[in-house]
Amino acid sequence: MFRTLSLSALAALAFTAGAATAQEHETAAIHDVDFSFEGPFGAFDENQLQRGLKVYTEVCSACHGLRYVPIRTLGDDGGPGLPEDQVRAFSGRFEVFDAALDDMRQATPNDHFPGSALSNAPDLSLMAKSRAAFHGPAGTGINQLLKGIGGPEYITAILTSYTGETREQAGVTYYENTAFSTGWIAMPPPLAGEDLEFDDGHSNELHHEAEDVAAFLMWAAEPKMMARKHAGLVAVIFLVLLSVLLYLTNKRIWKPVKYKTKSV
Repeated sequence: MFRTLSLSALAALAFTAGAATAQEHETAAIHDVDFSFEGPFGAFDENQLQRGLKVYTEVCSACHGLRYVPIRTLGDDGGPGLPEDQVRAFSGRFEVFDAALDDMRQATPNDHFPGSALSNAPDLSLMAKSRAAFHGPAGTGINQLLKGIGGPEYITAILTSYTGETREQAGVTYYENTAFSTGWIAMPPPLAGEDLEFDDGHSNELHHEAEDVAAFLMWAAEPKMMARKHAGLVAVIFLVLLSVLLYLTNKRIWKPVKYKTKSV
């Protein structure tokens, strides 16, 4: 009996150590990035979102889609803030399938971004959100809470952590990436640095391009983040005022009873 319990305990310990090692490997190359939208008072940087949109359009959209994002939202407040004419011109770069025509047609601002062009390329609409709170020991989100490390940092790390090493397995080429969970990823390095020239003259080094597209994908996953933060701030202020009023009201109501009790 004792021997069985000992073996079980050792097996559990070994499994836990292995899981911890895997988790450490997954987060070892993921570092915090000081994004403007982090924190309760943070906001998206419009210029950064426009640069990220350019990176996505010129590089990422060749394989990945944003099928949950309406093109018209590129002109919304708190987003990239494109003028209406630019949104219309941008939508014309894509073709979408129209069920009524049973054929492809030019996209309009009311259409969504096209889906992924490759079956094995994940859609990026919710990528930043889905990875936002799963960093830290056993996916507890401790790094997200204490260090601010979330989805955008994960995306930035993936794009900047290729080592240049490759290997082939079952006819598929894998690329070494120190930020990926297994250390090897099937996606070739999408960015090399200096891939694009930005209109605002911002640096186009690899880590800057990665941060810009990561910020854009965070907006794509959370386009109403600023509105939610504003609503949350208003709610907190209201609750604080309500608490003060309730406290003062309570003291006023019970004041006569309190002093009557003391006099007796």
